[in-house]
Amino acid sequence: MTMDRRDFLKTSGLSLLAATSLTQHAFGQSGGNGALKEMLDTALSRPVERGDIPGAVAGVTDKSQTTYLAAFGERALGQGVRMTPDSVFNIASMTKAITGTAAMQLVEQGKLELDVPISTYIPRAAEFQVLEGFDGNGEPRLRAPKRQITLRHLMTHTSGLVYDQWDADFLRFAKARNFPVLGSGANEGFYPPLMFDPGERWEYGISIDWIGLLVEKISGQSLGTYMQEHIFAPLGMTSTGYRLMPDTEARRVATHQRGSDGKLTEVEWKGQPQPVRELGGGGLYSTVGDYLQFVRMILNNGTGNGHQVLKPETVALMGKNAMGDTRVVMLKTTNPARSEDAEFFPGLPKSWGLTFMINEEQAPTGRSAGSLAWAGLYNTFFWIDPSKGMGGVFMAQVLPFVDPKTLQAFYDFETAAYHATS
Repeated sequence: MTMDRRDFLKTSGLSLLAATSLTQHAFGQSGGNGALKEMLDTALSRPVERGDIPGAVAGVTDKSQTTYLAAFGERALGQGVRMTPDSVFNIASMTKAITGTAAMQLVEQGKLELDVPISTYIPRAAEFQVLEGFDGNGEPRLRAPKRQITLRHLMTHTSGLVYDQWDADFLRFAKARNFPVLGSGANEGFYPPLMFDPGERWEYGISIDWIGLLVEKISGQSLGTYMQEHIFAPLGMTSTGYRLMPDTEARRVATHQRGSDGKLTEVEWKGQPQPVRELGGGGLYSTVGDYLQFVRMILNNGTGNGHQVLKPETVALMGKNAMGDTRVVMLKTTNPARSEDAEFFPGLPKSWGLTFMINEEQAPTGRSAGSLAWAGLYNTFFWIDPSKGMGGVFMAQVLPFVDPKTLQAFYDFETAAYHATS
């Protein structure tokens, strides 16, 4: 059943007059037509008009083309520079699905295997130890793991590698041993203690950064070079990469921090840290239009822009639960300024495929069971719904992660996309 625009506005609490005003006077650009355009313009412009977020870009695609792409608001709050559909965002952990794609290309070629120890490729990986706890003096107690880490463990975040951002025990270890976490830039950050034996539970962390190391080791190329040659160029992702070029930096969206008083403050931009790090778990810059190309490739079983990036059977494998009865759990923050406690659709069972989160039941937004999704720290989001042949991307640049107002803006956008296409 197609939802009339007046019905959608009624459920969203907006009058027709207010919605018309937003569409006409917000900094908006959009494509598409009919119910899809009207409902999504309303959903996307509403949080900007309310002052919940400075601006956002979002889009929807089916298997053949982008059906909606729009921008509302400003790139930097109060600066008068309008958000445009080609605005460039730090997509942070939305890098992970692309890194997973790179690794699966090497799996297809027989150069990587899912279920052999990664120490086969990088011998030092055999030296990982598990943190059992702390003694009476606060000193860490370490032991050998029951099994070695495999690529499958890395793909599914069941390796025991975590982030200090969401693990209090690892944060305590890092402080006790003055351990340089990966975000510090030190390569030793790739070798922290494991927080549990590989395969025994799920916890988000630096696993995909390790996959980036494996891609570089096997391919003999830097991760960014590999991605450019084997993913970005074939898919026509012309504004995606680790390094901001003059053109892409000119379109960069500023990051804003929400304070305890709810107000947003622009985070000072000093340029990219040098040298630029090419990590598998984060660091790419991209646009909504570019990322929709990647989404569309997955929807089309590995083919996009006239190029076969992955085999159909590989895409099918990536989209299936790859960690058995284990389920995704809430991430408890250790730094509320960077992230709220994080879990999408609490209470809804979620598993993990090969670098994608999978909702096992239909989500409240309308997202079908078995859909693929994830997000980035600065509140960028994507979903891929193979059952309905559609997907979407929403990008803002706000901290903390899963900031309630920004997350709600994404959920409202996704809900509108399903109403408009049902």
